[in-house]
Amino acid sequence: MAVSAGATTTSALWYRGARQVELREEIIPPPGAGELRVKTLYSAISRGTESLVYGGRIPPGEFQRMRAPFMAGDFPFPVKYGYAAIGQIENGSDALRGKTVFALYPHQTAFNIPSDAVVVLPEDVPPLRAVLAANMETALNGVWDAAPGPADRIAVIGAGVVGSLVAYLCGQLPGTDVTLVDINARRADLAGQLGVGFADPANAKADCDLVVHASGSPEGLRTALELAGDEATVLEMSWYGDTPVTAMLGGPFHSRRLRLISSQVGRIAPSHRPRWTHGRRLAAAIALLGDPRLDALLAPAIAFSDLPERLPNILDAGSGILCQPIAYP
Repeated sequence: MAVSAGATTTSALWYRGARQVELREEIIPPPGAGELRVKTLYSAISRGTESLVYGGRIPPGEFQRMRAPFMAGDFPFPVKYGYAAIGQIENGSDALRGKTVFALYPHQTAFNIPSDAVVVLPEDVPPLRAVLAANMETALNGVWDAAPGPADRIAVIGAGVVGSLVAYLCGQLPGTDVTLVDINARRADLAGQLGVGFADPANAKADCDLVVHASGSPEGLRTALELAGDEATVLEMSWYGDTPVTAMLGGPFHSRRLRLISSQVGRIAPSHRPRWTHGRRLAAAIALLGDPRLDALLAPAIAFSDLPERLPNILDAGSGILCQPIAYP
């Protein structure tokens, strides 16, 4: 599809109903003052959030808070949704033209965006790996909320993309004993590549100083509470949409003085909020993607034109896919 800095036709993925998606042709005007035209190279499906969007499971009370920065339409449907796009700038100053950037933009072949809403990729972060930027930003914010320390025993429940990135970040602290916990034994290889331990829930180390829950299942939260040591913190990073969750807050929960807190990427962690902007946090998250070991989270890229057909399998809980990149023509 031809792309220029003038008006052009672009193609975008739309969620048009529960479990219904389609590619729609759109006309985008020439970039306005302060805008960049970006030709998309890659984007990625955020399986946790986009599965809730796909299934129409965003609670009405969260319609406004769950809006992505550049989404179109309104919840529940139709919506153009996504927030992990990598592209190349086609206009602007000589210093910007041709640069590869990350943007919190939906799945679309080309788009206009304010110049202050993109982050130029560092030289050591390849475009394909950079699709993990939004997930890394979520993980970074979660680590700030959790406040792990050197030599801590840490369990991370749920070896999805966010859980794996949290485990990876915690594993960089001196002396930490980090275990990625998942019911899928095949995630042991992933944990090894990321430099952390692995265990199934029945064999995970207890008496942890910190437990992070990112499995998206009530059973995972139960495991998190069981693995926490006395007066330890359990950080809840899962978002369940409209699914009711029963947490075991009886038994020894109070006598052990466990601390259950939440984390959400929409606001910067309180520990950093006075000094950090969203732009600074995103740039820091992208800079953290320089490690080639993180490629283990990426599935082989699929073509954008195949996305409507492939999406149901990508979002299926049994697919085994972690981060699904999409390649654009």
